[in-house]
Amino acid sequence: MRGRDSRFTLAAWLFLAYLIAVILFGAWVRISHSGDGCGSNWPTCHGEVVPTAPTTATLIEFTHRVSSGFCGVFGIALLAWSWIRCRWGRVTRAVALTLLFVVFEGAIGAGLVLAELVADDDSIARAVVIALHLTNTLALTAFASVAAWWSGLDSPPPFLDRRRLAFAAALALVVVTAMSGAVTALGDTLFPRDVTVGAGLFAEIRQDLSAGNHFLVRLRVLHPGLAIVAAGYLIWLLESESETNRWARSAMYLVAVEVALGFFNIGLSAPGWLQILHLLAAQALWVTLILACASRADGTARTHLTNTASD
Repeated sequence: MRGRDSRFTLAAWLFLAYLIAVILFGAWVRISHSGDGCGSNWPTCHGEVVPTAPTTATLIEFTHRVSSGFCGVFGIALLAWSWIRCRWGRVTRAVALTLLFVVFEGAIGAGLVLAELVADDDSIARAVVIALHLTNTLALTAFASVAAWWSGLDSPPPFLDRRRLAFAAALALVVVTAMSGAVTALGDTLFPRDVTVGAGLFAEIRQDLSAGNHFLVRLRVLHPGLAIVAAGYLIWLLESESETNRWARSAMYLVAVEVALGFFNIGLSAPGWLQILHLLAAQALWVTLILACASRADGTARTHLTNTASD
């Protein structure tokens, strides 16, 4: 493998930032009920390559499709650059996996449109696909962040060290919590809650659990419970790492920020801007957790090499 290339590393971090921006824009497509802005046509928009008389919903959906398409273009360019630098090394493999999940992301988005699981659709199928969509999103940002981190190292280490089970459990718990959050966000969009009327928040929650309510409404209580469990586990796991691992320390702070934003989301009836801010914090937490795993392995590998040399 060649030495570090600061230009490539910068490009890799910018690619990750662009991916997150597109993900946030995708959330706005849902919040604004613009998922059917191009009708049930894909990849065309109302049967046209470029819509000639677009509505606001059409502009939002079409812009999201274009920006998502550039993820693939940028991913291919980054993969080619990585191949030139280090052939089939760990960085190249991480970029390749990122690109693979970008393709999956586009396929899931196309499936949602073609099956008309967009806009005001409140079916179980849409909830399941939305959860899988979010899982795929986490996978692509995970590999993109690892690729960017590894590209700044002379010798990329394995992703997880001997404490892989504890960290793998943390990652799995965050994924499950995020999946429930995606379903909750869908419910908040289709069945908005107003805690300023009636008997207040707790009465609204009790009413949500009523058997006569839509399943998306009844499931809303699941996400906060999972989030609290995940937050407790993450703080317990990361606290011992925070002294020597800056990513672990950052992840601990972001856990607190994410929990606070979650409570604000509930208290303010999940306005669109706060949903996007909550998602941004969730993505930041996920990336820092991934990098805490990667940099911990790096630190362990360096310690092992130092000890070996001293022996």
